[in-house]
Amino acid sequence: MSDETPSIGGAPLRSLTGVRIVGTGSYVPDNIVTNDDLARLGCDADWIIQRTGIRERRHAPPGMSTGDMAYEAAKKCLDAAGVSASEVDLLTLATFTPDRLAPATATTVQDRLGLSCAAMDISAACAGFTYALCTAMQFVATGCSKYALVIGADTNSRIVDPNDVKIYPIFGDGAGAVLLTKGSDEQGALSYTLGADGSGTELLYRPEGGSLQPCAIGAPPTNDYYLQMNGRPVFKWAVRLVEENVQQVLDHAGLASTDIACYLFHQANARILDAAVSSLGIDRERVVKHIDRYGNTSAASIPLALDETYRAGGVKSGDHLLMSGFGAGLAWGTIAWRW
Repeated sequence: MSDETPSIGGAPLRSLTGVRIVGTGSYVPDNIVTNDDLARLGCDADWIIQRTGIRERRHAPPGMSTGDMAYEAAKKCLDAAGVSASEVDLLTLATFTPDRLAPATATTVQDRLGLSCAAMDISAACAGFTYALCTAMQFVATGCSKYALVIGADTNSRIVDPNDVKIYPIFGDGAGAVLLTKGSDEQGALSYTLGADGSGTELLYRPEGGSLQPCAIGAPPTNDYYLQMNGRPVFKWAVRLVEENVQQVLDHAGLASTDIACYLFHQANARILDAAVSSLGIDRERVVKHIDRYGNTSAASIPLALDETYRAGGVKSGDHLLMSGFGAGLAWGTIAWRW
């Protein structure tokens, strides 16, 4: 069953049931970088906590890539689901920090997992996992895929400038994965929306490295190589987006905020999460928060939070979950999910 009504930015609201998540997995590097560690680079440890809520984050060591972390999360996911590699017939990998510009990182993860299936990268930055999940659930719902593996992974520490004391402390590295298959008519996305507003492209972007502004061969990285962010307008947009879009998705699903057992927001900034709690009247205990431990892990933040919550017994059959990702693009995706 599918229907649509206007959403923020003109993006439609739809529903797609008959799909379910049968496994989760996640991975973060062992290397913990604390605020005190960053203080040696000139960052203000107290400012980091006050402005972001982050106390530590994980950084991938030299030689570890986005694909490496995606592989580890996916392997745990398949093991948890008890599904063999031969049964997986689709892989979608959300990342904006791929191992290489070509080919897709999904293909190298596919090979390492021993899969024989279509494999594609989806680039929507911090909204990437919701985009990848919505893409995969279409294949499953229509019978074009039996088991679809969905991964969100980013190695943010490689694209942020260590000399930028306001941006560098925010980001961390990690990966998370889920496995989708057919479910009952009561399971799946009771309501979801994907949207983008390209007029905000240069509020959060990497100028250098693509076809528009290639890296100079042999030259050291310039500031344009690193992620650029105009923090104030991005913060204001994200707060408004979460407040309006979450309420629209809840209304479309016929749910009240109290019906949601677990809120899985993208972990961009603790103050954005606090604003959502206040404006939507959400029980703070139902909002999963790991930003204090991992920082902003971009496409990994939602599946990482879901895996930790599920493994801790925080999700059970029939529960309603709310996932919301938002970031560069400016892109967003929000899903009300029945487990």
